[in-house]
Amino acid sequence: MRPRSATWVAVRSCSLATRMRGMPQRTGVAGFKDNRGLRIRHARARAWLRGLHSVRSKGCPLSSSSLPPAAPRKHLHTRQVRFDGYHREDGLWDIEATLTDTKAYTWRSADKGDLPPGTPVHDMVIRLTLDDTLTIKAIATGMPSTPHGECTQAADPMQKMVGHTIGPGWRVTIEKNLGGVKGCTHLRELLFNMATAAYQTIPGYRTHLRRQAGQPEHTSDQPPFYLGKCLGWDFDGPAVQRHYPQFAGWQPLRRMPRDAESG
Repeated sequence: MRPRSATWVAVRSCSLATRMRGMPQRTGVAGFKDNRGLRIRHARARAWLRGLHSVRSKGCPLSSSSLPPAAPRKHLHTRQVRFDGYHREDGLWDIEATLTDTKAYTWRSADKGDLPPGTPVHDMVIRLTLDDTLTIKAIATGMPSTPHGECTQAADPMQKMVGHTIGPGWRVTIEKNLGGVKGCTHLRELLFNMATAAYQTIPGYRTHLRRQAGQPEHTSDQPPFYLGKCLGWDFDGPAVQRHYPQFAGWQPLRRMPRDAESG
């Protein structure tokens, strides 16, 4: 089976969909500890970012038209965060996350001197390898651009997350193993949000495979994990009534059917 990808991007830019096609991808890079491959990839990424800042500096509006018009302003900073999900040929799953911070002006770095506009201040990437239960089987971390040389020491402690499972208490697990001076603020941010990327990638694609095989999409007597977690999937809301009528009015804290309680 060929690996599949589920990709979504959180980037503020003009004509986003068009420019993202030109963004360098990670295919062909043999692991994040391959420094030569990382240098090549990030040299191309920096070129792409310079082009992005050239457009933004000309006053290009946000790609979303759903916001009210902004007051006159000057663009200063861009944080780009990207998550990609892959189904591997060995049956495991890879979730990759990248965080990049750039300035639209010459930034004076205490350790590196003047950085031209578009030069990454932060450039960090994480790959989680998960099984079907969302248990971390392996983790790789790259930190090609950091404000200080000491920052890269935060990569090795990430290995403490191997063996942990994404689920309830995920933030607590991260803080316990990587909190404070035991880790990096930005790696923790990425790692926390990789949980939702994993949920978007793995259960969704497994449902897709069941649908293709003509199997029921949901066979458990328990509601899907995402029901009751947001306004749209309120157990008492119309979306659950339309798509999961068997779980309409579900009360998660009750561990037995209502008729069993009354009997």
